[in-house]
Amino acid sequence: MASLNVYSALVVLFLTCGAAMAMKENDQIIKDNNCETKMGLPCVLEAFTSIFETGTISIKCCGELVGLGRVCHSALVKRTLENPLFKDLIPARIIAKSIQTWNNCLVLIDSPSPTA
Repeated sequence: MASLNVYSALVVLFLTCGAAMAMKENDQIIKDNNCETKMGLPCVLEAFTSIFETGTISIKCCGELVGLGRVCHSALVKRTLENPLFKDLIPARIIAKSIQTWNNCLVLIDSPSPTA
């Protein structure tokens, strides 16, 4: 019985340390790449709504999102998911929407504009 308690404690410790390391890793990526300064607030809100709620993102904001870079985009989404305010969300669903938004933006900004 004691070995089960020790094992359980080690698993909890490992998971806690892993989560803390992931948080620090995302924060470091965001800091090192100046991720929080690369998009304007209106586009941040559009991207957030597109990923975390139900909304669309404009071509202009897709350009800013792609300009932000995939590394920053991914780190910011993961850090947002770490926030206790979003604990009821399903991370796999949010990450899938994040990838979908990213891919849709790549298509939108790579498509030729319709001529007037």
